[in-house]
Amino acid sequence: MGTPQAGGAPASGTDMLMQFLPLIIMFAIFWFLLIRPQQKRAKAHKQMLSELKRGDHVMTSSGLLGRILEIDDEQVLLECGEAKLRVSRGAIGGLLSGKGGNKDAAKEEKK
Repeated sequence: MGTPQAGGAPASGTDMLMQFLPLIIMFAIFWFLLIRPQQKRAKAHKQMLSELKRGDHVMTSSGLLGRILEIDDEQVLLECGEAKLRVSRGAIGGLLSGKGGNKDAAKEEKK
């Protein structure tokens, strides 16, 4: 009659910490492996979009390669071969290195 039952005793602070420790560790792993790299990529993409200028060779997110003819806050006019396409600035997926992978555009610049 005088012995307290194990279920009736209040949980100590260390017991509560040990219960939440696996959740804290999982969140830290998700942060460093998933969330943080995604934020870094988004920040780099946003900076690349802000630094675009006329004459840059770019690739759209759909895979079109072209050279920027005109650029404003919302839209970009691309020259893709003989066609001129107006695309959203956010649709630019990446900047091509050097004078670009577009060989026709590189030939035209030499002339």
